[in-house]
Amino acid sequence: MPKMQGAKFSRNKVCSEVRHHDEGIEAIPQMGYFKLNQVILVSACLIGLSCRYDGRSDPNICLIDKLKGANVLPVCPEQLGGLMTPRPAADIYYGNGIDVLNGQAKVLNIDGQDVTKAFKRGAEQTVFLAGILGVKQCFLKARSPSCGVTAQIGVTAAKLLLKGFDIKEIW
Repeated sequence: MPKMQGAKFSRNKVCSEVRHHDEGIEAIPQMGYFKLNQVILVSACLIGLSCRYDGRSDPNICLIDKLKGANVLPVCPEQLGGLMTPRPAADIYYGNGIDVLNGQAKVLNIDGQDVTKAFKRGAEQTVFLAGILGVKQCFLKARSPSCGVTAQIGVTAAKLLLKGFDIKEIW
């Protein structure tokens, strides 16, 4: 789990204690709140948040209906990595998301700017959030250099899979 330098947490209804470990910060849910009420990680653009590279969303009505009443953690790894919205479109070059994580491939935007660090940071932040909230299942946007799974696995999808999360790709 990545270290969160300078992160501050306050106690609230669901967290009874915050422990600091060498691996990072781990929240301890009070009375198993997150175990009883599973949190599902979802690409934020799939539920209507305008966070895609072009500033739009891509809501999936079937997924939104399926998630009604669920505890949803919407994430945009590219925003979590520090990229703005809108932003130039980007793609993985010289490999796939696993290769990016291993330093063998890069993520470049259409202007030729290397945004690899932002994509890796977004993947790390997504895995961090999923870990502290006890996420088991993830619904990720297809055809994304962050979230895609088939054709070419994205950076965040690769990191989540390597950490053992269950991923469903949504078209």
